[in-house]
Amino acid sequence: MKNVSCRQSIVEAIGTFLLAFGVGVSVTFPPFPVPTVILAGLILGIAVYTIGPISGAQINPAVTIGLLSIRKISIAQAIGNIVAQLIAGLIAFLLLKQLGMHNAPSADTLKSFLGELLGAFVLMWGISAVVAGKVHSAASGITIGGSLSLGISVALFGSLGVLNPAVAIGVGAFSLFYFVAPIIGALFAAQLYSYIILEKTSSKK
Repeated sequence: MKNVSCRQSIVEAIGTFLLAFGVGVSVTFPPFPVPTVILAGLILGIAVYTIGPISGAQINPAVTIGLLSIRKISIAQAIGNIVAQLIAGLIAFLLLKQLGMHNAPSADTLKSFLGELLGAFVLMWGISAVVAGKVHSAASGITIGGSLSLGISVALFGSLGVLNPAVAIGVGAFSLFYFVAPIIGALFAAQLYSYIILEKTSSKK
């Protein structure tokens, strides 16, 4: 496929697997030393520093779609990354099943939809600031990892706080809202940040 970097898709698969597997292990074997909300943020933050220079460390189909909507990634690369992310989530699920994980209790309710949407919005808002160059590169991992932890905390009022279709697959949260709501939240955040922050900045020049 033209304009697709296999290197990017490979590191996206690795990062997504580590996130999905880490989250899955933390909820499968309680009490885990690190709370899931913190662990997920740490994994994503480390991914930003380690694979971010290669792929941007999206490791989330919703984030990839959000970035596509503001033209920060090509359609071809976005498709390649999303396929890699979803496959990684599936591999994590199969491995976690072998380790004794039970499917996460998920249901399509208004509360779960709103929780996932708002949580993904918070995550994508932080990512948008980094992508727009509003955050010092040294703090990019802290900002994005912290945005994930905060987004999960916000989402927990009504959902499992997954915020990632690939991780939803990984932990066995096979629910339509856990796939759709994060995408809508990420799209809304990316577009709103681009309109309010980037358009305002451009108008001053």
